[in-house]
Amino acid sequence: MVNGYLATSLQEALEIRAREVVTPYGGGTDLMIEPKEDATYLFLGKVPELKKISEDNQYIRIGAAATFTDILESELIPAILKEAVSQIAAPAIRNLGTAGGNICNGSPKGDSTLIFFATDAKLRLVSKNSERIIPIAEFFLGRKKIALKEDELLVEILLSRTGLANYYYKKVGARDALAISRVAFAAVMDIVDGKIAACKTAFGAVSDCFIRRPDIDGMLEGKTTEEAKAIKEQYLAAYDQAIVPIKGRISAEYRKTVCMNLLRDFLESNGI
Repeated sequence: MVNGYLATSLQEALEIRAREVVTPYGGGTDLMIEPKEDATYLFLGKVPELKKISEDNQYIRIGAAATFTDILESELIPAILKEAVSQIAAPAIRNLGTAGGNICNGSPKGDSTLIFFATDAKLRLVSKNSERIIPIAEFFLGRKKIALKEDELLVEILLSRTGLANYYYKKVGARDALAISRVAFAAVMDIVDGKIAACKTAFGAVSDCFIRRPDIDGMLEGKTTEEAKAIKEQYLAAYDQAIVPIKGRISAEYRKTVCMNLLRDFLESNGI
């Protein structure tokens, strides 16, 4: 038997989360494929605070229960996220699926989650008595393992307002938008006054977690494109060592080749 609660405010949701063992969800597009017997669910799709998309001086703030359709229709959302979200499944799924659910599912194949990794988004996690903001990279502990405490809810995703205009996104799947990613890659390069102010790359559907290596990307930062060209092969060699794909329906060798090809294409598209 499946039981559940329907919260209509964030405070109510946090009260329930504090006193009950519940599985929170917004759209349920992944969760309800295999519902757990005797589970107790907490539906968050009617919580106004979790549906909002807003901005402040530093961040675009995306409510965890904002649907992919909400994201596509918002004027605040940057193009890189809209492009990725537009390729998620079919309209009916986008009308239900949520940004927070895509993250909390813990899968390295999450299309919108890849963008949050590539842009170093932060997550606002709230419980009845506390609140914390952590980088999304610290939230993922491994495949299907996340750093969400039993009394917490993911409330907002905080996305930088700047530096995301020059982006690159590719999803390699079997059947375009309806396919689960075989390999996905997202990157941004912010060039200011002729120098690379920021280079951020992320790979999805490759290993047990998203691959995001600021230490390697940092090799290019502070350099002109000509200076970056001089260390391009060193940069690529570092990623060649860092990318260790898992085997699945397709070979690890295929995943590795696609990753390196996409990385090279990203550099070339920026004159490197």
